[in-house]
Amino acid sequence: MRKFDTKVQHLKYKVLREVARQAWNDTLAENVMDIPKMIVPGNTPTMRCCVYKERAILGERVKLAMGGNKSNPNVIEVIEIACDECPMGGCEVTNACRGCLAHRCEDVCRFGAISFDENHVAHIDKSKCKECGACARACPYTAIISRKRPCENACKIKAISMNEDKVAAIDNSKCIACGACVYQCPFGAIMDKSFILDVIRILKDSQQSGEKVFAVVAPAISSQFTYAKLGQVITGLKQLGFHTVIEAALGADMVAYAESKELVEKGFLTSSCCPAFVSYIEKSFPQLLPFVSHNLSPMATISQYIKEHEGPCKVVFIGPCTAKKAEVQRETVSPYVDVAMTFEELQALFDSRDMDITTFEEDVLDNASYFGRIFARSGGLSDAVAEALKEHGITDFELKPCSCDGIEECRVALLKKSKNVLDANFVEGMACVGGCIGGAGCLTHGEKNKAEVDKYGKLALEKTITDAISVLK
Repeated sequence: MRKFDTKVQHLKYKVLREVARQAWNDTLAENVMDIPKMIVPGNTPTMRCCVYKERAILGERVKLAMGGNKSNPNVIEVIEIACDECPMGGCEVTNACRGCLAHRCEDVCRFGAISFDENHVAHIDKSKCKECGACARACPYTAIISRKRPCENACKIKAISMNEDKVAAIDNSKCIACGACVYQCPFGAIMDKSFILDVIRILKDSQQSGEKVFAVVAPAISSQFTYAKLGQVITGLKQLGFHTVIEAALGADMVAYAESKELVEKGFLTSSCCPAFVSYIEKSFPQLLPFVSHNLSPMATISQYIKEHEGPCKVVFIGPCTAKKAEVQRETVSPYVDVAMTFEELQALFDSRDMDITTFEEDVLDNASYFGRIFARSGGLSDAVAEALKEHGITDFELKPCSCDGIEECRVALLKKSKNVLDANFVEGMACVGGCIGGAGCLTHGEKNKAEVDKYGKLALEKTITDAISVLK
């Protein structure tokens, strides 16, 4: 049964599963140093030059599975010892160079980095090259190529560079914790911190105290755990010790209902549902912060309701998003959500208890409307706001949405708005391509079918936003 796309993901999962298993058994403290050897036994290396380096890297993965570097506020970290196999990158002259007379590459280089040998073939002095790419663009033979490491390519906001040791370094002042680099690194040298131990502690404590623990699951769950039925996943969560499983999509219904009125009052709004998008505005377009919706995200909105009406209790969010781990640390959100974890981590949690969810009876998950559930895909929020305007009876306001599918589209829309040339009054920002269903914490990362999200949405018993949130009243 194939649960993950890559061996890197599977390795990460094995570490999480073993850390969780030891935590359940109260044996983590005495066995933590042995986990790398449990995963890579014997003396034959399976991935690296030697078994000792493999175990050293696994030791770093164990640290991240246990919460990572507490002095680093970012939830995304680089495992430096694992980041040594990628080529240097930058501009390189290939054997397609014909030694031409024009020397256009030399003419456009403002840094004097290009010289020629006795055969007139170009060479690039790496100590002078600024990797601007001008030479590559000027070469009529496309003989100069610009190579970038996979993590740099994945990071569309340029938060990743190479340090003096040629190891990936994350600029926390730019990073939005979207996790794109985490999945794209072929060696798994970049990883999101896990708070799986906090989840286990909360569940174990609840068995003693009787305090309820609520699982709030993202609507993107409809595209996960494809080897089992959704109802079996819900049963599995309750078997782990969660009292009740609630859809974050119900929070999405609440947000759409409130955000639509806020949009009419203000005339222009950007969404606040995607924490990576909000972080991007804060760090790269701070002048647009007044336009960000004052509503909390669907996760925080429904969690706030739970804490206020069911407390004292604990709330754990489960979704596809690494940025949610950063959102939970915000002062505006931390009172309502105790821990955020990914679908990857939930799979590890199931297997740490040796649970085969395919054997379980199906439970029911039905708290939200169709419109709340389609928040999982790009364009879903805009569709929900349009529906909310209709349900409010607001007919004299024309919604002109701009649905941004991925952080690059977000950048273009925000740039246009900053120059007052954006022909829209509502910006729906999704940092991940495809929306939440393309999140870094998904089990699989192939192209997701957005129609599957709509299909899941249509299964909702509540057909309108008003019907869904009326249950709360």
